[in-house]
Amino acid sequence: MTQGQGSTVDGVLRRSARRTPARVAVRYGERRWTYEELDDAVSRAASVLLGQGLDRGDRVGTYGHNSDAYLIAFLACARAGLVHVPVNQNLTGDDLAYIVGQSGSSLVLADPDLAGRLPDGVPALPLRDADGSLLARLADAAPYEGPEPRTEDLVQLLYTSGTTALPKGAMMTHRALVHEYLSAIAALDLSAGDRPAHALPLYHSAQMHVFLLPYLAVGATNTILDGPDGDTLFDLVEAGDVDSLFAPPTVWIGLSNRPDFATRDLGGLRKAYYGASVMPVPVLERLRERLPELALFNCFGQSEIGPLATVLAPEEHKGRLDSCGRTVLFVEARVVDEDGADVPDGTPGEIVYRSPQLCEGYWDKPEETEAAFRDGWFHSGDLAVRDADGYYTIVDRVKDVINSGGVLVASRQVEDALYTHEAVAEAAVIGLPDERWIEAVTAVVVPRGEIDEAGLIAHVKEKLPAFKAPKRILFVDELPRNASGKILKRELRDRFGHAS
Repeated sequence: MTQGQGSTVDGVLRRSARRTPARVAVRYGERRWTYEELDDAVSRAASVLLGQGLDRGDRVGTYGHNSDAYLIAFLACARAGLVHVPVNQNLTGDDLAYIVGQSGSSLVLADPDLAGRLPDGVPALPLRDADGSLLARLADAAPYEGPEPRTEDLVQLLYTSGTTALPKGAMMTHRALVHEYLSAIAALDLSAGDRPAHALPLYHSAQMHVFLLPYLAVGATNTILDGPDGDTLFDLVEAGDVDSLFAPPTVWIGLSNRPDFATRDLGGLRKAYYGASVMPVPVLERLRERLPELALFNCFGQSEIGPLATVLAPEEHKGRLDSCGRTVLFVEARVVDEDGADVPDGTPGEIVYRSPQLCEGYWDKPEETEAAFRDGWFHSGDLAVRDADGYYTIVDRVKDVINSGGVLVASRQVEDALYTHEAVAEAAVIGLPDERWIEAVTAVVVPRGEIDEAGLIAHVKEKLPAFKAPKRILFVDELPRNASGKILKRELRDRFGHAS
């Protein structure tokens, strides 16, 4: 293999394999891969992919559940100079066809139970658990001996979650992701001695790029799980096999609501990471009360920046439970008004970034790229406040701020008030069209006990000024969310938009 001069995504694994070849890198089900074995599998998988007639720079979709094969496929694309396109395994129909078509994927690696959903005519290769699958072909493939990718080459099209519009493919280079891995290692205290579980979907940037790849870089033993099943996670913690976990607030809410959360021996859980959406302060306080020795990290960012932008470390939580922390190693941020001018500390504005972690723009979307990257800064769409010590608090998504009677109301503040009621399991606050109020503050609530609309509105009014309280409460069995845990407020607005 021709040796390059820069650091690449696949090079992260190669260096760890040379440093600690016999250490177990990944566990999935009954399979175990040492660092040396995993690196060899990646090289063989790269040869398999190029043997499908692909050329460097071609896009390769990966449409599968969490597995060791999924990880190998991503790293093999990186090593072979291909562009990996992670596809949400829950997508079907037009949504699936859009990602595959818009990315121009020449091949899709698919788990057998998902392959039948692919659009007609799309070349596909089984990812695992099938004759002729990528995993099955490794033994007969020769290790890849071709040239290394360059740091400026694209390595992934990281599609945005699409909570407000059609997803856009953020063009991530090797250089951007490796910088992001370094930021994650430094800010999140990742070390070789940690025993992390990876339970969130690997197609999503947070689990793959904030945790799994950085943990491979430092040489930890990683357990990949099919999903965030509470029984499995609690068993692994009690057995001493897992001491570190990342999960979005929706999962932490579910874990903390389990009856056995108060009785299981969870003291072995040393590090808890949360992110992907705002953690309600009452839920955070519940976790801290039950596990006072647990080190809590708040991770914030978005796909376009790799995705980690800010972190609130454990020692920084006191007095700042609603903050997302300060910028990580390779990120610079400002809070600006509509004209791009800095606003004073304590004043809400849009948070903008510049960083070597940033994507190169959106795949085949020049207008959207130009709109997001202005004056040398990436405009995030998040409304934030910065304090004098450099800590940021996310007030809302710009598009989720509610204009109620000409007064702007942050949905996050209302949600925090709702979560202080013991009968509220989950809550999302949206603005719905209203003749009188322009947008009526509306709460969509999943209850976990006896509760009524009038009583819950009165409860919020005890916590907030009356104009911020919901005009209406809608009770549902569950909130729509994507696999990363983000509540899809766009779907709620579409579903209840006729209400007034």
